[in-house]
Amino acid sequence: MTFEETYLNDNILDALYDMHFEEMTPIQEQCIPQILDGHDVLGVAQTGTGKTAAYLLPILSLLDDGGFPDDAINCVIMSPTRELAQQIDQAMEGFSYYLDDVSSIAVYGGNDGIRFDQEMKGLRGGAPVVIATPGRLLSHMKVGNLDLSRTSFFVLDEADRMLDMGFSEDIMQINALLPQDCQKVMFSATMPDKIREMAVSLLHDPVEVKIAVSRPAEKIRQSAYLCYDPQKLRIIQHLFKGGDLQRVIIFCGKKDRVKEIARELKKMSINCAAMHSDLSQPERDDVMYRFKIGQIDVLVATDIVSRGIDIDDIRTVINFDVPHDAEDYVHRIGRTARADRDGEAVTFINERDIPAFKQIEKFLGKVVDKTPLPEGIGEGPDYKRVVTHDGRHSATRGHSGRGRGGKGRGRSGQNSQGKSARPASQTTAPQPANGGTQPAGAHDSETKKKKRRRPHHRKPGNDADKNA
Repeated sequence: MTFEETYLNDNILDALYDMHFEEMTPIQEQCIPQILDGHDVLGVAQTGTGKTAAYLLPILSLLDDGGFPDDAINCVIMSPTRELAQQIDQAMEGFSYYLDDVSSIAVYGGNDGIRFDQEMKGLRGGAPVVIATPGRLLSHMKVGNLDLSRTSFFVLDEADRMLDMGFSEDIMQINALLPQDCQKVMFSATMPDKIREMAVSLLHDPVEVKIAVSRPAEKIRQSAYLCYDPQKLRIIQHLFKGGDLQRVIIFCGKKDRVKEIARELKKMSINCAAMHSDLSQPERDDVMYRFKIGQIDVLVATDIVSRGIDIDDIRTVINFDVPHDAEDYVHRIGRTARADRDGEAVTFINERDIPAFKQIEKFLGKVVDKTPLPEGIGEGPDYKRVVTHDGRHSATRGHSGRGRGGKGRGRSGQNSQGKSARPASQTTAPQPANGGTQPAGAHDSETKKKKRRRPHHRKPGNDADKNA
């Protein structure tokens, strides 16, 4: 289905035409008409499916059609991280390029007082669209910088990540200030019970749209090491001994461990940096910038980087620990093999992570290759035996991950692959093809109109169509 077949207004379609966006992704095809029709929507879709456009396009189209107060905050979009908030704001600039009266302000923590004052002025003036992290928005609310009593749209993006980061109470506090008739949209990569409970509390008779989690791209070479925690850094040292360290991300579930790993890698003279929530916004921006331009070879990060960050040339992803579920695994390793490139994903599996990784393999529909441990490291845990939470062992089927000095060897898995992800051009927030990234209002309307090349779009049933 094409964007032209929807009731998105002409200004939105002109921007999409300039960006060379024609065909909708499945999540866009199912969500855009429902949002345009005024329904609350609960969307279950992973990062990279085009979900940002799925809610931004219809909301911007409705705002541009008019009928909303000029001095109110008409739409609030909540993001779990500053990085995702910035990405949504960039998408907003492209999609709203031809909208004269619809602009946005991004509100997120980790900035200096000057930034806070700038946000305050924008909020008090009634910015049409506010893109914010929960904590920062609450900070402004506490000092009376914004009024949500006339807000018409409320969006929660990556709601599962917000709950994981402890924002549940913040979200409910913000929701309590919204009017009863506020239209709400909620997106989550997963649908655990706590997300469904939140949806029941926030949404009114929502339309539920679920897009199955796609398996990793076929170009990702997946492998794993069965090892104990003390052996992990020695494996990394072995992997990096060839010196080809460019474009590597090491994921770890806890920020304290991220800091520890980065310190140890620097002792090995590895050019690396840590990325976690304790960094200030300027520090995080600096780390990401230096990694993107190649000044940093290895980025050690929490899952903050696994969603909402677009770097197309990552060569290797290393899971220092096994993610909690298959969806998080897909998000992590999906940072590599983007834009039709090859990539490698390596996972370290300790004795307690074996059950979780078996579930990931079940989701993938394949057995991930278990690589024997390097010489001199010793033996790893037995994949056939699972350590339960009470410390007991239970036998299961599987392959051994012992080192070469042990009695077992890793064995290669099956070759079945999942479907590749949608091309990056449809999954990230592009800018207009003519190079313009200015927010709405940057050019006068006559100049903008001269740039339009697409035939005007009209809804069925108007006078022009009747006379055709």
